[in-house]
Amino acid sequence: MAVGMSSPRPAHTTAARAAEEEPDGSAAGPDGLGAGLGQEAPDIDPDDLPDGLVVADESGRVVCFNAAAARITATPRAAAIGRPLDVALPLEDLKGKRWWELTDPYGGLTTRKAQPERNLLLPGGREVLVSARYVREHPLGPVRRVVVSLRGTEARRRTERSHAELIATVAHELRSPLTSVKGFTATLLAKWERFTDDQKRLMLETVDADAGRVTRLIAELLDISRIDSGRLELRRQPVDVSAAVARHIQALITGGQAAERFLVRTRGPLPALWADPDKVDQVLGNLLENAVRHGEGTVTIEIAPAPAPGADDEMGTAVTVSDEGPGIPEESMGRVFTRFWRGSKRGGTGLGLYIVKGIVEAHGGTITVDRGPGGGARFRFILPVSMPAYLV
Repeated sequence: MAVGMSSPRPAHTTAARAAEEEPDGSAAGPDGLGAGLGQEAPDIDPDDLPDGLVVADESGRVVCFNAAAARITATPRAAAIGRPLDVALPLEDLKGKRWWELTDPYGGLTTRKAQPERNLLLPGGREVLVSARYVREHPLGPVRRVVVSLRGTEARRRTERSHAELIATVAHELRSPLTSVKGFTATLLAKWERFTDDQKRLMLETVDADAGRVTRLIAELLDISRIDSGRLELRRQPVDVSAAVARHIQALITGGQAAERFLVRTRGPLPALWADPDKVDQVLGNLLENAVRHGEGTVTIEIAPAPAPGADDEMGTAVTVSDEGPGIPEESMGRVFTRFWRGSKRGGTGLGLYIVKGIVEAHGGTITVDRGPGGGARFRFILPVSMPAYLV
């Protein structure tokens, strides 16, 4: 009898069990894993599975304990095979109660088929994600096998840390402009008569700029949500990339940058490009702003035709933005397009390049980063023509 569980049905031999489980006479695979797969089913080695697999027979004793299960539980396979399930896999819930006593897979309700995935504790307090399936001969019959899947919680913890970091970053980025907006508006309301028109204008311009920062951050968060969920919508229209680059450069010059700092090279003729103009503006604006803020020297923008990603006979448009600054360290190249990566301590949320990559890939394009001729960072993205089907 398995400790902590109701008495399961007496065990049969492996051969008899396989014969019972295979009405067509085909033999079950190792540890009964081939049952119900048919004669042409390939042999499956439990050690090939990425998740931990534990199988207990109708007597409640472990007949399969794969390599992943041994790694996750830190229990040698030899110490688990043949032992009662609740001994080989001593799980507790987060309140410290023994899991197998609570679920009682062999003696519980005959209508139960499985246990959904949940967090449980191994000895020593290590968390593991556990789900189970109860295999029966017929819907209300006794349990013939208990199949348990085990997963580590590392990936989920990384996701949770990423979400926590996102919340902390957003809170930090919102606090500064909102504090400024609140302070200036409160001051103006309380002491309006004491300020000159020039002072009032300066305060209102500061409030407007900080409100713009909040609006941009909220837009970034919405973009991240849509990219992560695959719901980024594109409204494709003919796009003149050269004109878009010229608009962004003019805006930077108006903002105080020297016109001599920008060099545009266009090699034509460029193929017709159908893309979302607002999203293309967002990509160009982010790359040019990064080059100006984090780079040095001349910012060079090259626009040229290039083979479209994944298409041998189709041309696309390639845009390269490079600067002459210190560049990006080799060890950081692989993290440039991840969330919260910052090339320097000159501000920013670290979300811009992550969004840029998502927008380019949503268009079916590619984006890369390497070191430019002047030693600085060089970003290059390629967008396919993507002409609507009704125009082809």
